[in-house]
Amino acid sequence: MPAITLVGAQWGDEGKGKATDLVGNRVDYVVRYQGGNNAGHTVVIGDQKYALHLLPSGILSPDVVPVIANGVVIDPAVLFEELRGLRERGVSTERLLISANAHMIMPYHRALDKVTERFLGKGRIGTTGRGIGPTYADKISRTGIRVQDMFDPKILRQKLELALHDKNQVLTKVFNRRGVELEQVFDEYMEYAEELRPFVADTSLELNRALDEGKTVYLEGSQGTLLDIDHGTYPFVTSSSPTSGGACAGAGIGPTRIDKVVGIVKAYTTRVGSGPFPTELHDEWGDWLRQKGGEYGVTTGRNRRCGWFDAPIARYATRVNGITDFFLTKLDVLSGLERIPVCVGYQANGTRYDEIPMTQTEFHHAVPVYEYLDGWNEDISHARAFEELPKTAQAYVRTLEEMAGAPISAIGVGPGRDQTLELRSLV
Repeated sequence: MPAITLVGAQWGDEGKGKATDLVGNRVDYVVRYQGGNNAGHTVVIGDQKYALHLLPSGILSPDVVPVIANGVVIDPAVLFEELRGLRERGVSTERLLISANAHMIMPYHRALDKVTERFLGKGRIGTTGRGIGPTYADKISRTGIRVQDMFDPKILRQKLELALHDKNQVLTKVFNRRGVELEQVFDEYMEYAEELRPFVADTSLELNRALDEGKTVYLEGSQGTLLDIDHGTYPFVTSSSPTSGGACAGAGIGPTRIDKVVGIVKAYTTRVGSGPFPTELHDEWGDWLRQKGGEYGVTTGRNRRCGWFDAPIARYATRVNGITDFFLTKLDVLSGLERIPVCVGYQANGTRYDEIPMTQTEFHHAVPVYEYLDGWNEDISHARAFEELPKTAQAYVRTLEEMAGAPISAIGVGPGRDQTLELRSLV
């Protein structure tokens, strides 16, 4: 069987955990291929809610092998806290595999992330301060520390000495902060090594062998297309590639292995952090969407910025990722609206754009052009088939599908595991 990739089609927080949980009992592996604990998935099973920040959503499915692949950056303290929390709730974590090539978030990464963001003032990017960006920066500059380095004390100490020689200079002399103690970090991470060891594997080899054996591999990205380091609203982006192309590098499999790309898209739009957001609402409707949709970050708790559905963004995500299917989430949030605005293009500097403008300046000044679709008053959270939705809700879905350029194969009408209408199989 080929691999299936799951990507966020907006600025993240689209409900990817719900999509992964939907197919959890129909796949063999669920792989997190990029990002770190700067993202989060909420999965609701019965009356239980699980907030995952670093672990793949597939860890909640008893027959799935969850994988943290090489493209992820790992804060071991966060990882072990999540694992302990799941075990205390009766969830098995023994199947988890972690790539030996994944990079480690170190204490100096977190320190630099926080102090740099404060230093930027009004120009801040809106990072979570969890050390993600500095860890990826060290990875690219070839000074990073990988999981496998922790199993060789000599290598770990050498790499720490090299890193702290520079990092402490910056912390103490540029930002007037306390430096990081080498011995303290070394001892802490040597303890982590022993706890990590049972989970570590050559995950690229494992996944390719699984595909050769006809097993199904689900590749789960964090964040969203508009936060991609290359294809997002740079510099207000994450430090990795959440798009489908990033899945290959981040998991160690070839692009010919991927047969289906599922884009997760909300029935409206949200984002967290700074950066352009053409349909953002600064009025009572923005508050209405936030409160009714529960738009607060899983990882940070920050209020999400809210706006109406943006069709050019959805088309862009289809194009950049090669999306074959959409999973539309939170359709139920829009119940009660008489008319629903949908952004179909932009005006910027006297020019009409039907696609995302090429430059950041144009996109920053883009004013949405809206079309208005009929809404519905019915509570749709109890619908279990597309035909059970009000006609106007069905028309809203079909219009978004046409505008986005790929079929909507599943629809979320509530947070629960059973509140999903599957029009076509996502596996």
